[in-house]
Amino acid sequence: MRRSEVLIEVARQDTLIVCSLGFVSRELHAIADSARNFYMLGSMGMASSIGLGLAIGQGRRVTVVDGDGSMLMNLGSLVTIAHQAPDNFCLVIIDNKAYGSTGNQPSYTAQQASLAAIARGAGNINVLQVRDALGLQQAFSQCAGKRGLIIAETEPGNEDAPIIQLTPMEIKKRFAAMLIKRDVHDLSP
Repeated sequence: MRRSEVLIEVARQDTLIVCSLGFVSRELHAIADSARNFYMLGSMGMASSIGLGLAIGQGRRVTVVDGDGSMLMNLGSLVTIAHQAPDNFCLVIIDNKAYGSTGNQPSYTAQQASLAAIARGAGNINVLQVRDALGLQQAFSQCAGKRGLIIAETEPGNEDAPIIQLTPMEIKKRFAAMLIKRDVHDLSP
């Protein structure tokens, strides 16, 4: 399975999306750009923390898309996710066993490190590992309406995706405007 297949499935979900930096964001932007997508253009490893805060603060369904390299930068977030355990939060870790945005150098998951074992050890109870599109669809079904952590094992490599032309400030403003508009809509009779 390729990373783009995972991103296509994520884009199909009715959820706010916080997407990790680099090619992950570039590919999601090319596949299904939307104001509901918050693209990280920096802050490696912080997508899970930002998405968790959004899920707790907004009460809406949030999906975070992170890479194995970024997740390895902030393993402490797995403990916080387990402790907070909001039912409207799903973390999707794309594990291609490489740092895809910097030249596909092997990450530690290419060796003995298991993000699933680390996530379970941190106290996360709904940890699902998938290796194909059908498994990914089933994992999203199992996470609907409850918290979940999906580790999608993919091939290394990047799609030919252009650089996102939005600035970080434009991404933030667009995302915030969408949240406000939705709040007004949600309060309508």
